[in-house]
Amino acid sequence: MLEKIISLSEVSLIDFLGVANVNINLLINAFPQSKIIARGEQLTVRGSNDQIALVEAIVNSCVAHLDKHHTLTEKHMQAYIDAVLNPTGEESEQPWVEDKDVLLFGNKGIVIKAKTPNQRKLVDAATTNDIVFAIGPAGTGKTYTAVALAVKALKNKEVKKIIITRPAVEAGENLGFLPGDLKEKIDPYLRPIYDALDDMIPAEKLKFYLENRTIEIAPLAYMRGRTLNKAFILLDEAQNTTSMQMKMFLTRMGIQSKTIITGDKSQVDLPKNQTSGLGEAERILSGINGIAFVELDGSDVVRHRLVRKIIEAYGKQEK
Repeated sequence: MLEKIISLSEVSLIDFLGVANVNINLLINAFPQSKIIARGEQLTVRGSNDQIALVEAIVNSCVAHLDKHHTLTEKHMQAYIDAVLNPTGEESEQPWVEDKDVLLFGNKGIVIKAKTPNQRKLVDAATTNDIVFAIGPAGTGKTYTAVALAVKALKNKEVKKIIITRPAVEAGENLGFLPGDLKEKIDPYLRPIYDALDDMIPAEKLKFYLENRTIEIAPLAYMRGRTLNKAFILLDEAQNTTSMQMKMFLTRMGIQSKTIITGDKSQVDLPKNQTSGLGEAERILSGINGIAFVELDGSDVVRHRLVRKIIEAYGKQEK
């Protein structure tokens, strides 16, 4: 009887084994002539060479599934077992098949996808252009979709890092009077970014990415003087950039990089005597090949149904 040790160090053992070991028990029961033992971060398989190869194929598929979807249910495990043990029979159900709008699978199997026509336009524009402006009101998913595109690019190794920035402009509050050091003062302004990342990347991996600066979240002022190569760069709340800040940001872009700028022209918090860099960029840069502008509106709102009505009511008042 041969023996093979398969490492499970790259996955969450709880997710792989399943609640009350339901996943691993399915695998054990599928190979009654072999002995499969899960201990620590290792799976020991004893049996014939052919049986070991089949078990390893199933385990590898499950590990890849976990890496992509961050969850592995009893249904998934059974589907992978059926696919390996019955490769020439009727097609088994494949619960991992994606629809074309899915960007990635977040924590606990959350499906992150483009949900509206204009969000799909944003995804398509980011595929074919290196700089994309996503302009629209609150709740239209522009920031969330942009973060998902960045995480997808990092996961697919299209870029080496993600850089997310936004101007620290007070919306009726003064940063200087907030408690704590600079990071503690700035973090509340960046909270929506952290919330999106929390949905998309497991906590331990996100902590690692932040600590080694694979993902960098910083105020816009920290971008000055840098050249950002092989990066996916996001500028959020761009309506609160000045003309000079917007020009500074756009000229940070290095080779093999992509940039998405999001903003809401109806929520400018700049002093009245300052021009929004977002509106000016739209006027100056429209028509340049490789730069796209995507407009989102109330029909794209994916928050509470009342948010759409609030946006429409304010829109009528402004007109």
